[in-house]
Amino acid sequence: MAFPSKITCIFALLFLSLALVFKAVDADPADYSKNNIKQGFVGIKGSQFSLNASPFLFNGFNSYWMMTVAADPSMRYKVTEVFRDASAAGMSVCRTWAFADGGSNALQLSPGTYDERVFQGLDFVISEARKFNIYLILSFANNYKDYGGRPQYVQWARNAGVRLNNDDDFYTHPVVKGYYRNHVQRVMTRINTITKRVYKDDSTIMAWELINEPRCDVDYSGRTVNGWVQEMASLVKSIDSKHLLTIGMEGFYGDTMPEKKQFNPGYQVGTDFISNHLIKEIDFATIHAYPDIWLAKQNEDAQMAFMGRWMQSHHMDAKTILKKPLVIAEFGKSNKDPGFSTGSRDVYMGAVYKYIYRCARHGGTLGGGLVWQLLAGGMQPYGDGYEIVLAENPTTGGVISRQSHAMSTLSPLIRTADQN
Repeated sequence: MAFPSKITCIFALLFLSLALVFKAVDADPADYSKNNIKQGFVGIKGSQFSLNASPFLFNGFNSYWMMTVAADPSMRYKVTEVFRDASAAGMSVCRTWAFADGGSNALQLSPGTYDERVFQGLDFVISEARKFNIYLILSFANNYKDYGGRPQYVQWARNAGVRLNNDDDFYTHPVVKGYYRNHVQRVMTRINTITKRVYKDDSTIMAWELINEPRCDVDYSGRTVNGWVQEMASLVKSIDSKHLLTIGMEGFYGDTMPEKKQFNPGYQVGTDFISNHLIKEIDFATIHAYPDIWLAKQNEDAQMAFMGRWMQSHHMDAKTILKKPLVIAEFGKSNKDPGFSTGSRDVYMGAVYKYIYRCARHGGTLGGGLVWQLLAGGMQPYGDGYEIVLAENPTTGGVISRQSHAMSTLSPLIRTADQN
């Protein structure tokens, strides 16, 4: 941004043993100093996320739309509603866009030119997340044309008279890379008009993400993307050494370990999960998982089996090769899938959640999952089939709440185990 077989049943039964709903206490909306987030920046200890030298395990969500919706002050209550409901369900991490390039309601109108109104929308999102004790993963750009993305960067260069071959020149041409570098610096050094904090100094932000789902059609080996990641990761770390950094990858394997390609859904996309995440400036790895899209012609049993292999393979790679934390940064089940029901979605999510919990419970590197996606009521134009409105989906909300509680109560157990 998805599985009932024997595997499903096992996951589902184990999942039912998780604890009851965790309820977060709302922070005082008027006082930014009375927040749990003031405790510090999320970091890395060994191959696990940490907060104040203790393990940090989480359950979270995607809400990509927040900045552009918040650009209209009359619509900001939608952001507040999602944060409030997510916090009440114990969710503590949100991934959202810090980009909107060209087109209507854009943050970056043209290279280096920004709409202050939209930037203030992002200011609001960050300040509101802090009120509800929710950390943010902010993404700098998109691979796709939605919200501008790589195609818009390349088109801007063409408009300036630069001769380019295709959208993959985003990764190699100095002019296009310059546009991206300027955007990264502009976002990271932004002073929030509400909190008065510089973004790069704000612990509300858990991590930066270089680009949502990078792909490269001209080089399936992953080397072109690898060079770009190395350059841009070095840039980010030169500006900000406090925050974590990830790439934003789906998890497709490339040429570094050809035997791993068997876990891909039958094709490559120009990235290499192994080599790309071995770059030292990248703090943690991510995968996305959409077997209902990637294996659309296969039945649910086959999709479920793929999901199990996909999670297990990447978890083992993160643990034994990368030695870095892993996040399942996008997953969900679409209401457009044949035979969809809320019950099937709940079983699917429960299976994914149980795998995350089990890995964390046994000292694995899998730190959490981010479901795609949460909306507020009345936001149909932002729906893509995967949307969940917590207030309107009590059973799914219960699945989410139980996972949040399980992950939050697991941290002290891991800490105790580490100390014994």
